[in-house]
Amino acid sequence: MTVFRGKILHFVDDPAIAGERAYVYLDDGALLVRQGKIEQAVAWASIKDDLPGDAVTVDRRGRLITPGFIDTHIHYPQSDIIASYGEQLLEWLERYTFPTEQRFGDPAHASEVAGFFLDELLRNGTTSAMVFASVHPSSVDAIFEAARTRGMCLIAGKVLMDRNCPEFLRDTADSGCAQSAELIARWHGRDRLLYAVTPRFAPTSTERQLELAGKLLEENPGVLMQSHLAENLDEVRWVSELFTWSRSYLDVYDHFGLLREGAVYAHCIHLDALDRRRMSETGAAMAFCATSNLFLGSGLFDLDAALEHGVKVSIGTDVGGGTSFSMLRTLAESYKVAQLARQRLSPLRAFYLATLGGARALGLEDRLGNFAPGKPADFIVLDASATPLMARRMQSASGVVEELFVLMMLGDDRAVAETYVGGKQLHER
Repeated sequence: MTVFRGKILHFVDDPAIAGERAYVYLDDGALLVRQGKIEQAVAWASIKDDLPGDAVTVDRRGRLITPGFIDTHIHYPQSDIIASYGEQLLEWLERYTFPTEQRFGDPAHASEVAGFFLDELLRNGTTSAMVFASVHPSSVDAIFEAARTRGMCLIAGKVLMDRNCPEFLRDTADSGCAQSAELIARWHGRDRLLYAVTPRFAPTSTERQLELAGKLLEENPGVLMQSHLAENLDEVRWVSELFTWSRSYLDVYDHFGLLREGAVYAHCIHLDALDRRRMSETGAAMAFCATSNLFLGSGLFDLDAALEHGVKVSIGTDVGGGTSFSMLRTLAESYKVAQLARQRLSPLRAFYLATLGGARALGLEDRLGNFAPGKPADFIVLDASATPLMARRMQSASGVVEELFVLMMLGDDRAVAETYVGGKQLHER
């Protein structure tokens, strides 16, 4: 047994719904880890005299131990185009994304980027992610193999794209389905890896391709689904021109059976009440991607409307449209988006969305997101005094809620002192 002593925080529910009952906070706590799994999280005083003689205590007093972050929307092939200047969504795809993704047909290139990408996630405290690869099956093999060697829970999929894209990235409805089926057979459920059927977004898939995507989900229970939805007004108009029969952008996905538990849709900015109600009814989730939405000028996510309609919400960095791998930086921008919309994102709810909220969005709350006994020991150690400014600000901070706010507003990768996956330390600052 290894015992990690420090301030411990994790969530059992959404603070926006359950209030103070939503979280467990131990000012002097002990996280007990045995063979890579959580045994329990309790007050240090309650177990200090009863620890086994061979237990190893790791003293992290003064620092905050939380579950690892879960990033529910990010593109690993776009790691090298982060901070590319001056476009909105559709122009961004043409100018930066498509040329960059062309290179991922080279397995060596895909493998090199995949390794960097996962190490960058871990350096920023992200222990699980839902990831877009490229259209190339080798890009999926690369990211899964890199995650497998690190013991991470990772969800990924081959992009499906059979129209409105360069010929060098285009598959067909049938080839995309066949390649996805092969990847599912090879990777889904292997170690901690899960597959997600991945149409890029409705405009780049024919109706036949979306129909086959729905068939893949029906034939492979437990496989997840990811795509983009209502990010940009020009995109929304384009969808209405391509699918003239649909009531809305969301209705396109619904028509082909792509709204369900374990389906995560990035952005979800330009929706109406009927769309949100339908997402709630089907169990589909939203990934709130604040840094990307601001960087690409897409709009402001309506956090209150999602809550009102009972839609599951999670946090996505959306690298490379997003401008940071850091979930802390992303939470800071999420807070500002809420402020601009005259809404509130409390520090407690922000950290819920980045941990258990992400697990619930993925339908994986039975294996990720908090310190329930038996779950893999994926956790991080956060240092709210990591920079001179943070240390000075913490001198006047009182209580864990204010500490969380300092972390999310002033923190970045420097605040992540350690990252553990399955009880193994994979990053130390």
